[in-house]
Amino acid sequence: MREKLSREVDELSHELNVTLPQAIAQAVELGDLRENSEYKAALERQQFVQARLGQLHARLYQLGQLATTEAPTDRVGLGSKVTVLDLDSKETDTYMLVLAEMMDFDAGHISLASPLGRALKDRQVGDELSLRLPHGSRRLRVTDLVTVHDVASATE
Repeated sequence: MREKLSREVDELSHELNVTLPQAIAQAVELGDLRENSEYKAALERQQFVQARLGQLHARLYQLGQLATTEAPTDRVGLGSKVTVLDLDSKETDTYMLVLAEMMDFDAGHISLASPLGRALKDRQVGDELSLRLPHGSRRLRVTDLVTVHDVASATE
């Protein structure tokens, strides 16, 4: 999550500090700024990028706080990578619990707010759970867990 947000911050910072000043300078060279649509568009984009950067920095700060204060060290929580065994089909799936705006289902992300995310929250290895879904129910067992704290200690 942090990597994705950090990449966006880097891209937008480059745009704000390099690309947009060049676009504004080119628009100024075109003459009358009152009727210059390129100049107005560049200024609007600059305001948007500044606002988005503010949001991203706030979100990164919140994630840092969540990871260190609210993420459990021994149970499924935000940022945890959890492997579950479907007790009926005997298939295993691995998920990473993320915030809704970080969802990337192809990467195995699930939201903490989703039914599966809520059912997995605060579970430990060996715990079994039943999950009612619109298309049926699932019985799962948590078989492996890597928390945010495990990842942080491994990188240190």
